[in-house]
Amino acid sequence: MSLPKPVMRGLLAKRLRFHLPIAFTLALTAAIAFKYTVTEPRKRAYADFYKQYDAVKDFNAMREAGVFESVQPTGK
Repeated sequence: MSLPKPVMRGLLAKRLRFHLPIAFTLALTAAIAFKYTVTEPRKRAYADFYKQYDAVKDFNAMREAGVFESVQPTGK
């Protein structure tokens, strides 16, 4: 009628042997998924933006709009 004692000796090692490879695999899968779903598209978007970005043209537009205090618009 008595319950058997739980086996406590080696329980941590037994559970780690089971869970550690699963955790490692899931972490690696998450890192690879993040790389290809977030960082690669972001790098492509930045590359596409800077292919056609003209910093001088943007600077001149901001200068004419009066954004800068140290550079006066050409009309003044």
